[in-house]
Amino acid sequence: MPVCIGVLKEPAAEEARVALTPDVAAKFVELGATIAMQAGAGERSHFTDQSYKGVQLKSSEPDVLAAASVLLKVQPPTMAEIDGLPAGAVVVGFMQAHRELDMVRRLRDRRITSFAVELIPRISRAQSMDALSSQAAVAGYKAALLAANALDKFLPMLTTAAGTIRPAQVLVIGAGVAGLQAIATSRRLGAIVEAYDVRAATKEQIQSLGAKFVDTGVAAEGSGGYARELTEEEKAKQQAILNSHIAKADAVITTAAIPGRAAPRIISRAAVEAMGSGAVIVDLAAESGGNCELTVAGETVVTENGVKILGPRNLPSELARHASQMYARNLLNFLQPAIKNGELAIDWQDEVFAQSVLTHDGQVKHAGTAKLLAGT
Repeated sequence: MPVCIGVLKEPAAEEARVALTPDVAAKFVELGATIAMQAGAGERSHFTDQSYKGVQLKSSEPDVLAAASVLLKVQPPTMAEIDGLPAGAVVVGFMQAHRELDMVRRLRDRRITSFAVELIPRISRAQSMDALSSQAAVAGYKAALLAANALDKFLPMLTTAAGTIRPAQVLVIGAGVAGLQAIATSRRLGAIVEAYDVRAATKEQIQSLGAKFVDTGVAAEGSGGYARELTEEEKAKQQAILNSHIAKADAVITTAAIPGRAAPRIISRAAVEAMGSGAVIVDLAAESGGNCELTVAGETVVTENGVKILGPRNLPSELARHASQMYARNLLNFLQPAIKNGELAIDWQDEVFAQSVLTHDGQVKHAGTAKLLAGT
């Protein structure tokens, strides 16, 4: 029986992305899949129903869920969505299992197979499936624009009849995908850019983008492409050196995050108080607690000394068209090896599927999530 891929409108008011774009829908159809899509699902990403060819448009969410053998999501599925799926169906999306334990229980109890795209291993073969990286690139780009917009000065150097305007100084903390994109975008806008990451291996990447690497003498190479958590001594040494660079920056963009855990605190209240009036901090880790002590997720805080601290939520949604295109291609590349002659055939020996599965056959397969559930 041909696999039926279901796509819904994302119910969250702040989510404008869609899990399937017209070009990717056509690719799934070529693979022999059928597609059941809720009417208007792509509207907030500016993809009209008419742009989806070969897709069965359904007027209601229950109609899509009843037909779907694979449900593609951006945000974690709601309880109603899980309950509407037939037993044995598959869900693929950002699951955020450490924050959605009730959802995990429901997926397990309803014997739904779920894959968390954030668990896809960061190996060479899976780069085209890496949704964390694709969406981080969007966030890093947008963060640089937010910083430029919030500043009360130009980013580039300007030579005018009224004299020369010095370029703004931007400090990017964290040189993962988001940080590198923030560096590149700030450089394109003409700023002088410094960047720091605890992973010494990022030095060459930072310098290749025209930024100066801030060397604190602390290195923390971790596994899976992430940084390990620093010791208290390392944090103190790092903080002392970073504080001097933070104090002279016009804009600081922080991107440091540890998947499934609270964001590391890097910018203290004292460091903010040492910054100049009008300086800006854009904290991309706001949703997981913030890299800055004074960050409030979803809000802009203005301190007594005039520093603006932006705590944006879900930045990829603000560039929904391109973010959706990138994400939909990630999902296609993930699922394509499992679609044989139009039918779903998951190879559980494939490390990509084996490591990204969250629930299957009535069990929680991800060890970290199973441990969390056992402790509740």
